Amino acid sequence: MPVEASSSAFREAMASFPSGATIVTTSDSDGRWWGFTASSFCSVSMDPPLVLTCLANTAQCFPAFAEAARWNIHVLQHRHADLAMRFATRGAAKFDGAGFQPDADGLPLLAGVSISLRCSTYSKVDGGDHLVLLGQVEEVGMGEEMPFVYFRRKFHSLPVTDDKAAVAPAARPQPPMVIELDLGWM
Repeated sequence: MPVEASSSAFREAMASFPSGATIVTTSDSDGRWWGFTASSFCSVSMDPPLVLTCLANTAQCFPAFAEAARWNIHVLQHRHADLAMRFATRGAAKFDGAGFQPDADGLPLLAGVSISLRCSTYSKVDGGDHLVLLGQVEEVGMGEEMPFVYFRRKFHSLPVTDDKAAVAPAARPQPPMVIELDLGWM
């Protein structure tokens, strides 16, 4: 079936692809912090180590990321659902009380996430109504807890099967936890 730009079928298909949830952060030339929630995130290359994420051209933080030489990517855990919602909300006070601290370059970095990646710009590509940010990973941080999954506009926890990732072993498998969230077109 042909797909049009406003196709609800395309939106539903993309929402039906499970992905992680991330918060991507940077600062502008004045040192002001900016960030957004992204489910469009993946590895691109091992040599050099590259990842990509995508930002809507209409996002408030678009100018800051269009000019940024560096950014941080945070792969979130279930307890970060409120932050994911806040960073997906236009005009929200995203960093207020969120626990971000400046990294060595003054960019916002959140401790206690599943994965943190400090990136420098490798390339920025026009992706239609989005900007594709290709970042070269310069530093990796690994947390102990499992990330959650964004699927059909809801967050889902992953069942823990690795004792290293578990805080306390469970007597029996727990059903996945679901938090409903509407991130717009996704």
